[in-house]
Amino acid sequence: MILRSGYTTGACAAAAAKAAVMLLCGGAAPEAVEIALIEGDRIRFPVLASRQNGDTAEASVRKDAGDDPDVTNQATVVVAVAFTEDGAVQFTAGEGVGTVTKPGLSIAPGEPAINPAPRRMIQQAIREVTARGVKVTVSIPGGRELAARTFNPRLGIEGGLSILGTSGIVKPFSAPALTASLQCALEVAAACGVRAPVLVPGNIGERAALKNLSVDASWIIQVSNHWGFMLDHAARLPFERLLVMGHPGKLAKLVDGAWDTHSSRSASAVGIVVRIAESALGRPMPESATVEGIFEALHPGETDSVGNALAAAVRQAVIRRIGLTKSIAVALMNMSGELLGTDGNLSPWK
Repeated sequence: MILRSGYTTGACAAAAAKAAVMLLCGGAAPEAVEIALIEGDRIRFPVLASRQNGDTAEASVRKDAGDDPDVTNQATVVVAVAFTEDGAVQFTAGEGVGTVTKPGLSIAPGEPAINPAPRRMIQQAIREVTARGVKVTVSIPGGRELAARTFNPRLGIEGGLSILGTSGIVKPFSAPALTASLQCALEVAAACGVRAPVLVPGNIGERAALKNLSVDASWIIQVSNHWGFMLDHAARLPFERLLVMGHPGKLAKLVDGAWDTHSSRSASAVGIVVRIAESALGRPMPESATVEGIFEALHPGETDSVGNALAAAVRQAVIRRIGLTKSIAVALMNMSGELLGTDGNLSPWK
């Protein structure tokens, strides 16, 4: 069965923002708008409703997550806009959108929980209409209740949902279909002569690999959360080497045997990272809700020690899983794609 892809809350917010700004600039209420996604594809979104009230305008877009069981599927994303004098695009959390209260996320405490990629999409959509400063307020009616079914409360995101998305596209989740597709990706790489693939969780890991390594995109295989399945299959194919690369918030889970790293099927990696960091540094770590927060709390010069120790632990876990039939290396990076630590011989990928 072919599953239908959908669009992220970030993409919907960008479309609603563009529609609202068009109205604020004196245009007619649009029935649909076209925006650019992160990778450059242009998508047309129907506008659910729009209206102007004095110096503000708002528009809404209904989220369609395709065949993915997304908690926000069919939610209404509402964006209100108003001109400002400073020339910038400012972001505010409206009803149902959370606010970041703890360090360690990609957005600073006190900021609305609108991630960097959606912010870029929203800003680009607005700049297609006007160069003026715009205050953007994103709301999701009912978002506070929906957020209770996510990990947001544990991460210190209060008051509602996060506006997420690294590409603008929601790829549908179906375990048998997904694992079959992942298996095919490995087999195609092997058939095309790739002998040293780079296994990454998803889009962020792929961008980090292209940024830090001298590899062709055909070497990079997205694993999603299915590390055990993919490593077992890779071990049976004629690869000579494997590079496991990703964020420690995912990969540290392998150390304690969580080979499916989906948040609903595995525990948080924070405890594992704290344990390894304390062993490497010989001192206790401050409390943090996230792995990013742990690394941000490190003193200058400690990041390499902790990152390398954690990479070594992940590498040993992989070796225990599939043996030494392949040369294994591990590279850990943060959400910005910067390397935190490595273990094993990375020279074939440099």
